[in-house]
Amino acid sequence: QVQLAESGGGLVQAGGSLRLSCAASGRTFSNYYFMAWFRQAPGKEREFVAGVGQSGGSTNYADSVKGRFTISRDNAKNTVFLQMNSLKAEDTAVYYCGARFGGWSAWPGGYGYWGQGTQVTVSS
Repeated sequence: QVQLAESGGGLVQAGGSLRLSCAASGRTFSNYYFMAWFRQAPGKEREFVAGVGQSGGSTNYADSVKGRFTISRDNAKNTVFLQMNSLKAEDTAVYYCGARFGGWSAWPGGYGYWGQGTQVTVSS
C-alpha cells in the first residue's frame, strides 16, 4: 500500500512556472513504482502528462507538454516532481499523481494509487 499527496498547485499567469510535488508514504517507494502525473480539466477525461521510471532515468511526456514540463523523482525523499514552465491557459486542470507496478502506461486505469489532486489555474 502506498499513499500519495500532491502539493504546489496554484494560480499563475500564462508564461509562468509552477513546481508540483508528490510525496509518497507507505510501502518502499523506489523499487516498485512507475510514477506519473495526470491532469483532468472540467468536463474532460483524465489524461497522461508525464511519467518517470523506477530509477528516474526513463521519462515519457505527452506531446502537449514536451519541452515545457520536466518530471523527476528523488527516491531518497520518496518524492516525484513536475516542473512546469511556459504555462498556457490550456494547462489549467487538477493535477494528479499516480503510482503503478511495472513500466510505462498512459492509461489511468493502469494505476492503482492516486493522490487527491492539486489545482493548477493559468490565467491568460
